[in-house]
Amino acid sequence: MIRLDGPSGSWDTLDKDVMGCRRCPRLVDWREQVAREKRRAYKDWTYWGKPVPGFGDREARLLLIGLAPGAHGSNRIGRMFTGDSSGDTLFPALYRAGFANQPNASDRNDGMQLKDVYITALARCVPPGNKPVAEEINNCRPFLMQEIRLLRQVRIVLALGGMAFNSYMRLLKELGHPPPRLKFHHGAWYNLGGELPILSACYHPSRQNTQTGRLTEAMLDEVFDRIRRELAGQGGER
Repeated sequence: MIRLDGPSGSWDTLDKDVMGCRRCPRLVDWREQVAREKRRAYKDWTYWGKPVPGFGDREARLLLIGLAPGAHGSNRIGRMFTGDSSGDTLFPALYRAGFANQPNASDRNDGMQLKDVYITALARCVPPGNKPVAEEINNCRPFLMQEIRLLRQVRIVLALGGMAFNSYMRLLKELGHPPPRLKFHHGAWYNLGGELPILSACYHPSRQNTQTGRLTEAMLDEVFDRIRRELAGQGGER
C-alpha cells in the first residue's frame, strides 16, 4: 500500500469535491452539452451531466483505474463504467472473478455491489472524442491522490489502458515513489517493492478493443484470475 502524509479527509468530502468540480471549461461545456442533447435512445433520461466519483468497496485491495466517463454511459448514469459497452464487458468479468455480486450494470439503483475492488478513472468528466488532454488529467489527479489516501488496503493497481498506466506511474513519482522505466502491455505485472502495490495492466474494455478482438473475454478473465490468486495468497478471500 502507499502511505501518504497528511490528513486523509473523508469520502463524503471527496465525492462532493468531485461532483462540484468545474476546473476544466472544455469538459464542463461538453458534459453539459451531451446531457442536454442526449442520444435518441435515452431521450427520456435525465442525464447526470456532472463529474463522476469513484465507486466500489472502500476497503478494497484492488484499485482499478480507467480513462474517463462515457458520454452516454457514466455521464448519463453517474457511476463508473455503467450503461455503456465498456461496462458491459467489465462488470461480467468482475462477476466471474468474484468481485461483483451481479454481471449487469444499468443504473445507480441496480443493486450492483463490488467486493474488494474500487473503480476510478483519470478524468471524471466525459471528454470530447474520449480523449482528455494532459491539463485535464492533471486537474483530476488530486482526486486520485485522495482516493489513494482513503483506500488504505490496496495491494494491486490495475491500469486499464496505456494512459492509465503511464499516468499512475507519474503519480507515484509525484508521491515520492519514482518507479523504474516500465512499459505498458496487456497482462503486465510489476512488483514495485516496498509498500507499493503491484502494478498490473490490461487493455481497456472499450468497444474498439473488444469488437476488433484485441481484448477477448478469455484475456480479461486471465487478468482477473491472476489478481484473485495473488490476493488469496496475500491474506485469503473476502
